[in-house]
Amino acid sequence: MKHFDVFNGDADGIVSLLQLRLAEPRNAELVTGIKRDISLVKNIDILDLTESSQVTILDISMEKNGEALQKVLRTGANVFYADHHRPGDVPSRENLEAQIDLDANTCTALIVDKFLCGRFRYWAIVAAYGDNLIQVADKLALESGLSAVEAEKLKELGTLINYNGYGAAIEDLAYHPADLFISLLKYKSPFDCIEDQDSAYHVLKKAFASDFNKAESADVLSNSELCKAVLLEDAAWSRRISGTFGNHLANLSPSRAHLVVTTVDEDNYLISLRAPLNNKIGAGDICSRFDTGGGRAGAAGINLLPKAQLSNLLQAVEEYYS
Repeated sequence: MKHFDVFNGDADGIVSLLQLRLAEPRNAELVTGIKRDISLVKNIDILDLTESSQVTILDISMEKNGEALQKVLRTGANVFYADHHRPGDVPSRENLEAQIDLDANTCTALIVDKFLCGRFRYWAIVAAYGDNLIQVADKLALESGLSAVEAEKLKELGTLINYNGYGAAIEDLAYHPADLFISLLKYKSPFDCIEDQDSAYHVLKKAFASDFNKAESADVLSNSELCKAVLLEDAAWSRRISGTFGNHLANLSPSRAHLVVTTVDEDNYLISLRAPLNNKIGAGDICSRFDTGGGRAGAAGINLLPKAQLSNLLQAVEEYYS
């Protein structure tokens, strides 16, 4: 009998699992990857599952993992599934507990926070900041009695954990997401992590500063009242910063959509789309029109967009938000 913890490699996925394992430690095999690797359930070896197995799945679309999930459920293993992406058809099985919330102003870590009755609220705030739910996180921080300085520290930590999840391959990242989760698990409070000079926080802070400085010189492809699009080169640093830089641009101009276009090779781009923060709808629907595209209402992406289709994407964004 084995247990499995399956989670997205971004801040939301990592911190969702962190809260659960701080509340209920469990010896489980970790299944994760880069942020864009969301078809993770298929990586579970179902031969290792029995009716006594516990499978936790966090922050990956049930819709994108439906067939693999059905195979897991048929083993009789008990599955806890928490997510905020489009689920598709949710299986009606006694061994599935699904905590799904599609509200554009929530994330998986906040769903888990509610499930745990706020036991690790500071970590949930970290994840909300990392998922660019700034106003939501600010409100929770204020309600939790945190000062503006303390809230800013949690915001930075969330941004750094999220930044670590972006890349075309694990080799692009500073930490494998599973290793980052393990390193954070020893801190019951995120402030303990920040104060520890040997923690991942300080490693990621240095790497982020270097990558962000380069991104600020990105070429501007389009800059209208409705959408700004920037182009990053084909490099590990640009793949690491693409999503976080998109969040940064969105916060600077909350009434506009933002596209971060990263060169993959001579034929394709990697796309990160952020809906206007003042109108967080449509990003997932737009990206889903293209092969390898998907996401949620506020933020979405396309793993491989042929360069010839970039003008079609820009037009689709402009038309949607007009």
